[in-house]
Amino acid sequence: MIRVMFFVEGFTDIRLVVGLAEICDLTMIVPARQYAESGLRDRVAASGARLRVIEIPGGRIAYQIRSLVKLWRAIDHFDVVLSQEVLRGSANATLVGRLRGVPVVTYMSISPLEYFRCRRERGQIGPLVAATGEAVIAALMHWSGRLATRCVSGPYLRDEVASRYCPRSSVCQYYGVDTERFVPASEGERRELRRRLDLPAEKFIVFFASRVSHEKDPETVLRAVSLARSRGLDAVVMNLGGGFREFLSLARELGLPDSDQWVIGRPAAHPITEVADYFRAADAVAQASLAEGLGLSPLEALACGTPVVATAVGGMKVELPGYARLTPRRDHEAMARELLWIAAHREEARAQAMRGRAFVCANWSRRRAFDTLRRALEEVVEGRRAGRSHPRVHAEPAR
Repeated sequence: MIRVMFFVEGFTDIRLVVGLAEICDLTMIVPARQYAESGLRDRVAASGARLRVIEIPGGRIAYQIRSLVKLWRAIDHFDVVLSQEVLRGSANATLVGRLRGVPVVTYMSISPLEYFRCRRERGQIGPLVAATGEAVIAALMHWSGRLATRCVSGPYLRDEVASRYCPRSSVCQYYGVDTERFVPASEGERRELRRRLDLPAEKFIVFFASRVSHEKDPETVLRAVSLARSRGLDAVVMNLGGGFREFLSLARELGLPDSDQWVIGRPAAHPITEVADYFRAADAVAQASLAEGLGLSPLEALACGTPVVATAVGGMKVELPGYARLTPRRDHEAMARELLWIAAHREEARAQAMRGRAFVCANWSRRRAFDTLRRALEEVVEGRRAGRSHPRVHAEPAR
């Protein structure tokens, strides 16, 4: 197995960590505070995955300096560095990799500028901070793109974002969807899941699976469900995650009638062992976003044969036509209409979702994702051994 240093600048997903540990000899460098606070430390320990973890203490500036020193001292022990995203952490990784002659593969799962602009749209930052932040982000993306051996990302991000900064970009499906765990449930199984998960048995359950953050649009989902209820649909909406209390508070702040009776918020479920059952128990998944890189939650829903309503932005606009009910950005009336359509045309909606499952199995399975990532890592290692600083990219064409 090739020796891989996975360099993390913030939070990352246990599904990616476990999959990486299966395809390489893995060492992960992480910021200690985020590693503990996110629960990833406990999840890694419980997973049984074989890897080494190096925790670096300190805030952003301290981590930036200490991680640079650690990279410089340790990088020669690895065949390749996989660096999370394309900003602060990758600035360090690509610089040290270029100076020490070790290939660095960056992965992009979000569009940094699009996501940052959502803060300005929400009024969280002023015009000066927005302009300064955009300039810094663009500079870091150019830096990483110029120095990285390769950048991997989903089809939308490769075509629309990554290739503008790194011409050596190829498609990878991040951690993909475990299509052996995310599977359709029969009506009997769904009733039993609702009983076991303590979910209302007879309600129309809408699952908003995303975290509550600046690039997501929980307001539209809440307003859409409220409107659908006013038109006769006996619906509830559910959110799981570290921000579930914000989700509950947001419903109250929006002044939605009787929201305490139909808005459900719970702590995060384990993404490998637990969350699939919530997708399987739901009647529909609503994914509203202001910006979106990959949209893996809708793909997980489709793998379960659960109908999806999603905003036509980013990767969802590219991946979901024909498989999900797409709506305009911030249009809660359109989302409510689609939820009502799903409730009134359950067999047709289910059939559409099952076509989506076939699409996910063919294009976004976990196996395909890690096979693709393994090949990308091996290619850059082979390029280094052959004396090529930038090995040829075998790019997957856009679908």
